[in-house]
Amino acid sequence: MKPADLLFTQGFGTRRECAALVASGGLDVEGAGVIDDFERELDVAGELWFRVCGGPRWPYRPRALVVMNKPAGYECSQKPRHHPSVYSLLPAPLRGRGVQAIGRLDEDTTGVLLFTDDGTLVHRLTSPKHHVAKVYEVRCRHPVDPGQVERLCSGVLLHDENETVRAAACEPTGERALRLTLTEGKYHQVKRMVAAAGNRVEALKRSAFGRHRLDGLAPGAWRWADPQSDVPA
Repeated sequence: MKPADLLFTQGFGTRRECAALVASGGLDVEGAGVIDDFERELDVAGELWFRVCGGPRWPYRPRALVVMNKPAGYECSQKPRHHPSVYSLLPAPLRGRGVQAIGRLDEDTTGVLLFTDDGTLVHRLTSPKHHVAKVYEVRCRHPVDPGQVERLCSGVLLHDENETVRAAACEPTGERALRLTLTEGKYHQVKRMVAAAGNRVEALKRSAFGRHRLDGLAPGAWRWADPQSDVPA
C-alpha cells in the first residue's frame, strides 16, 4: 500500500491532505522511519504501526473496532440534541473513517460501547440469530424480590408489544440491584423490562458486549479491540 493511501484509509484526511502529509515528512513508520516517497509500497499484511506529525502511535487496521467506557451525559448520535456527542470522545482519525456506535446507549446509561466501520461486523453483533450476549448492571428504585427475577427470566410483556421478551439470565446482586443478560436489542429494553416486572431502573451500566468488557477502562476512554474474537461468522 502506498503511503498516502495508508493515511487515507486510516482516516487522516482527504487524499489530497494525506498526500500533503507524506510530502511534508509527516509519516513515520516504525521500523522504516520517515516515509516521503509517494511510490514506496508499505507492507500492511502484518502488524504496522506509525505516527503522523509526531502524534500518538497508531496501528494500521483494515477495519476499525474499538471499545469505549461510555460516561453518562453523552448521546450516541452524530447530531445530538441535548447533550454532547459520544463521538467527540473519539480521536479525529476514527471519526474520519466513519465509525458507528453498535447498539446505542441512552445518555444516562454508561459502560461498554463498541464502534466500528465494518458493516458485516455490525450485523454479526446485532443480528438476533447470533445471540450475542449483552450484560447490564441495574440499580433499581425498589428492593428486588424473587418474583421479579422469575418474571424477567420467564418473560414479560412490554408496553405496545405483542410478544413477551425474556432475559437470557438474571440474578440479584444486591438488595436493589441485579445483573441482566440480553441477547436481543429493543428500544429502552432493560428499563421497559424491569418496569414490566414491577420495579424501576435508577441507574444502568453495560458491563459486557459479547466478549468485550471494560477491564479497567476509565469513563470516556477507549481502546482497540480485536474484531476476530467476537462471534462466529
